[in-house]
Amino acid sequence: MKAISQRTICRSAALLSLVLLCLTYRVQAANEHPNIVIILADDLGYGDLGCYGHPSIRTPNLDRMAGEGMRFTDFYVAAEVCTPSRAALLTGRYPIRSGMCNDQYRVLRRLSAGGLPDSEITLAQALRPGGYATAAIGKWHLGVWTNNPAYHPRKHGFDFYFGLPHSNDMNPTPKAPKGAAGRLDQDPEWWAAPLFRNEELIEQPADQTQLTRRYTEEAVKFIHGHKDGKDGPFFLYLAHTFPHVPLFASKSFSGKSPRGLYGDVVEEIDWSVGQVLEALRQDKLAENTLVFFTSDNGPWLIQDRAGGSAGLLRDGKGSTWEGGMREPGIAWWPGKIKAGQTCHTLASTMDLFTTSLKLAGAEVPKDRVIDGLDIRPLLFGTGDVVRDAYFYYRGTRLFAVRKGEFKAHYFTQKGYTQPKPDPHDPPLLFDLGSDPGESFDVAQDHPEVLAEIAKAVERHKATVVPGKNQLEELVPEGSVPVGN
Repeated sequence: MKAISQRTICRSAALLSLVLLCLTYRVQAANEHPNIVIILADDLGYGDLGCYGHPSIRTPNLDRMAGEGMRFTDFYVAAEVCTPSRAALLTGRYPIRSGMCNDQYRVLRRLSAGGLPDSEITLAQALRPGGYATAAIGKWHLGVWTNNPAYHPRKHGFDFYFGLPHSNDMNPTPKAPKGAAGRLDQDPEWWAAPLFRNEELIEQPADQTQLTRRYTEEAVKFIHGHKDGKDGPFFLYLAHTFPHVPLFASKSFSGKSPRGLYGDVVEEIDWSVGQVLEALRQDKLAENTLVFFTSDNGPWLIQDRAGGSAGLLRDGKGSTWEGGMREPGIAWWPGKIKAGQTCHTLASTMDLFTTSLKLAGAEVPKDRVIDGLDIRPLLFGTGDVVRDAYFYYRGTRLFAVRKGEFKAHYFTQKGYTQPKPDPHDPPLLFDLGSDPGESFDVAQDHPEVLAEIAKAVERHKATVVPGKNQLEELVPEGSVPVGN
């Protein structure tokens, strides 16, 4: 009996040693591979932050984030409206490849039957094999899971979800008057947005005055839940509902900004960013976490005072002019990204996909075209990143191309109020280095540039196989259950 007892003790000791070894490896992996946090605003303009020149919207936390990290001057999204832009961010691919774009209805609607295809690989899915815990908090807009459960974030690599399935203006009630979304005198009874925790509908209508606060609380809770590193690193995708209309702010921020309600909303998002960064500092995770802040597209200018500002850029949301697709971009990683840097090299949300996978030691998919580049050399100041060209799509059509400092427009169209695009042959050409507002056509002075851009377009189109359109088909109105 004594011998058996000794063997049992030895086996137990060996098992304990193995467990401790595994835990050690997990902690080492957490230290080697950084946590990744992407914070995405909705319809925020290039000129809406203090660190990007806004004179009356106060954004001390984002300004500090930029001061402690890197601010991009030429940071782009891959589409001019939210559904295709978000698809591109999470897959690293132009949305034409996934079918997440459309020429008529440019975003998924409440009754849309389509969504992000199963064949696409999201950043969350690509990170999970490396031990990453993943959470999506906020607006999804990549498929309405009450129409088809396959489009839930937890079917696309996220362990946890809390938020709205689509834009906050897509569930108007019969009480909502015409033009309700853009009004500054909002009535909560005009909207019936559904709020979910994982697959469970927890509130409808959601109290939109509390959304930014509740998203922030869930994000901070997720961070605190992984502070010891025992469960490996984490990926947090915090996608705010605002400043997309209708605009709501909590009592702590309502009526406080000189910019009015829009300023209140942006300043509350700034507070949220501050809470996330402070949670990382408190948990001693800051030096092992990359945080990136940006927006899904430019400001919705037709909403007047309920819309934002593109600063010196032309037009806004819905257009392929610079104001529609050039966004604030702020990277923060204390001890890794040198403080106070301004980067003038073109970068994109699609680059966050590839860069994050490289940082995580994860495999970048090789069975498909990935448009995102590895921008670690920019973040860490170790070199440049060479990009052949950047392509501006509106729906399924290629409208413009940037190569170096020059941008050629084959078609132009206002974000809204212009029914058909204006074709340009020869294309319009702007030197964005000296003319970021796209005011002076220099096509006649640079035929060689147009020729180079034309060659880049040919190379790009040779790689494009359009995905099946996901935005056209609708489910019948009566078939939609409660919670949509």
